[in-house]
Amino acid sequence: MQGYGAAPQDRTMAVVTHVIPLVAMFISVGWLGFVGPLVIWFIYRQGSPFVRRTAAGAFNFSVTVWLVNLAAWISLFTIILIPLAILLWIAAFVLAIIFHISGAIKANRGELYVYPMQFPILR
Repeated sequence: MQGYGAAPQDRTMAVVTHVIPLVAMFISVGWLGFVGPLVIWFIYRQGSPFVRRTAAGAFNFSVTVWLVNLAAWISLFTIILIPLAILLWIAAFVLAIIFHISGAIKANRGELYVYPMQFPILR
């Protein structure tokens, strides 16, 4: 989606918004990836519409990844569902990397990236 005419500083902030969840995912083993986009959304919710919508999308997708991680942890505690837990972790990890990097590339071009899988919590 184009048409924002995002300023360079807005593009930079949007790229950061897409990259922060990846960094947080590695540091917190997938538990805190949603915090960075939420903080940026709070800061920019009255400011740049481009950054606000980017942060909302990154937050919504990160919450979705968090829920998949939670389901994987719950599955891990049942002996029979351990393979399911491993598959969920791999899927969440790979999709998070692909979608967040795709979002960062689009944001660098000044384009809004819409995550394909997300629960719409923030707008």
